[in-house]
Amino acid sequence: MRVLLLSVTAGEGHNSTGKAILNGLKSRGIEAEMLDTYQYISPLLGGTVSKGYLVTSQVTPSAYRLVYNLAEHKEKNTSKYSLGNFMNSFLANKLEDYIYSYAPQCIICTHIFAAQIINRMKLAGKLLDIPTIGIVTDFCIHPFWPDIDRVEYIVTASELIGHEAMRKGIEPERLLPIGIPVQEKFSRRGDPKEARAALGLDQDRFTVLVMSGSMGYGDITEVVREVEQLDMNLQIICVCGNNKKAKEQIDHMEHVKPIQNHGFVHNVDEMMDAADCIITKPGGITTSEALSKGLPIIMMNPIPGQEDRNAEFLVNNGVAMLVSKTAPLGDVIYQMFYFKERLDNMRDNIRRVGKPHATEDLCAFVEKQIRQREEKQKTAEYV
Repeated sequence: MRVLLLSVTAGEGHNSTGKAILNGLKSRGIEAEMLDTYQYISPLLGGTVSKGYLVTSQVTPSAYRLVYNLAEHKEKNTSKYSLGNFMNSFLANKLEDYIYSYAPQCIICTHIFAAQIINRMKLAGKLLDIPTIGIVTDFCIHPFWPDIDRVEYIVTASELIGHEAMRKGIEPERLLPIGIPVQEKFSRRGDPKEARAALGLDQDRFTVLVMSGSMGYGDITEVVREVEQLDMNLQIICVCGNNKKAKEQIDHMEHVKPIQNHGFVHNVDEMMDAADCIITKPGGITTSEALSKGLPIIMMNPIPGQEDRNAEFLVNNGVAMLVSKTAPLGDVIYQMFYFKERLDNMRDNIRRVGKPHATEDLCAFVEKQIRQREEKQKTAEYV
């Protein structure tokens, strides 16, 4: 069995999802390989897309929101003469030799751009016998997924966005609402006291985990400052990601509460075990990891577009709270800290909404698809 995963670097979320699936497949004895699609086709293109996402989402968020909103209201694009489809045809030609030489029995796309290229190849009559699965890594349906009508299956975060998907024109039989795949280490919650002891923290103190994604998006220094000013007996774990400036600023602050401050780390799962809640931007991967861990979420600084919609989904389903100008961080943490019933209610909702076994379920589905395909081929050869 052989599976090809196609990702695109725009933040680390899509690659993280790909690596989780890659590890899950290999644990089943399935050969798998992941390719950064744009980087393979052209390092210049790959770098441009990655940096372009970083600049538009962080430096010019209003422009990013406008583009996203316009894309949501566009007409479905089926013309092969459109600029987008012309570009995808060009990129498909660059990728075709690699795919045929690797000869996968299933293709998984963790980014819409990769799915668009495969969709274009299928429209041209290629790869028709290879089942393809697209992964939507947010709690909403991105504007371009309805155009990808030749990708056989689309994984979504929840059954709860099934109506949105169908309203946007995606057939229900193509939907796999098994959840956003995350690393296996997030699929179960460890004992909080044991995790705190392992991290050198007070085992009995309310613990707040502050994160801002791999890129360190938002003013994480100000978030830590606000948490420290609260008249509450709590301790802080802060993860700045690749934001070296924020890491340095927080390191040099005068702290009035116990705090552990980190840059980019590989033990977020252990930190989530230790925490009573997480303060983060509502990225699809981090929030999926938190939900898998049963961890209540406080959301701040959503990137305009998909993260605004993630926030709406998570608040509407009672698994998170949203900080805003009229609901400042202190008020939100106060409600969590002093009202145990609120936390218990959120944890109950998380158990209903979270998908801790998404990776395992997806890998089982992929293995089943490949076995069915092999059986059909054997039957055809026999006949």
